[in-house]
Amino acid sequence: MRAFALLFVLLAAGGPAAADPLAALRQGESASVIEVVDGDTVVLNRAINGAMQVRLVGLQAPKLPLGRKNFPVWPLAEASKNALESLVLDRKVTLYFGGNEMDRHGRLLAHLFLDGGRWVQCGMLRMGMARVYTFADNRAVAEDMYEIERAARSAHRGIWGLRFYALRTPDQTAGHIGTFQIVEGRVLAAAKVKGRVYLNFGEDWRTDFTVTLPAATLRMFGDLGRDPLALEGRRIRVRGWLKKRNGSMIQASHPEQIEVIEPKHAAVLPNATAGFIIKRP
Repeated sequence: MRAFALLFVLLAAGGPAAADPLAALRQGESASVIEVVDGDTVVLNRAINGAMQVRLVGLQAPKLPLGRKNFPVWPLAEASKNALESLVLDRKVTLYFGGNEMDRHGRLLAHLFLDGGRWVQCGMLRMGMARVYTFADNRAVAEDMYEIERAARSAHRGIWGLRFYALRTPDQTAGHIGTFQIVEGRVLAAAKVKGRVYLNFGEDWRTDFTVTLPAATLRMFGDLGRDPLALEGRRIRVRGWLKKRNGSMIQASHPEQIEVIEPKHAAVLPNATAGFIIKRP
């Protein structure tokens, strides 16, 4: 555990720095962490309302069964839990919120900061002990987190050294139905049909991988001044739960699920990519 703590100190001091996330978040209370449940969930001992679980919003750590019968342990789940323990157990943290503050399970949804301003989500991502996982009602500072995740993946840290968490190509998605995946490929065609946008990655939409954007998602794109039809011909990275509908499919509930990947020195075309998260390899 001390090794994880040392690694966090080293990573916090070096590597690509995230922009200050506090500008996009609102501050909550401070409390001590009395238990770490897994790599993205802790229990706080709050002075007024007593113990409360907190889900580290924006992260998906490798999963433990946690009482679920026949649930398989994801690779590095125990290591992820140990890493989070080394960062926060028996330490005071301050909660910051960027969206809904509580989930349907009664857990607080927060970004955690240690004394001195160290961002716990940043530490877990830099160690490769979690990946970015945003929601339609909680998607603040996604761009900052993607930058940190990308650096860890490039260095093959933690989960990024394992095939279980590898980026998938569109052709590989059929073998991973029912799982959360990050898929990278080129959009061959984008079309709007009956109020829904389809991003197709193959020539036959009946069998190939597709990303769908329902009407509620399109309104979010519109609010941000983005046009998902402009993704045609672009290479993108999309993350979400794979479903079987014709071929394999991810239904995007918010724009931050999609990263646009540009060539190293490509100009950003304002009418085509404005407002998207632009990743430069």
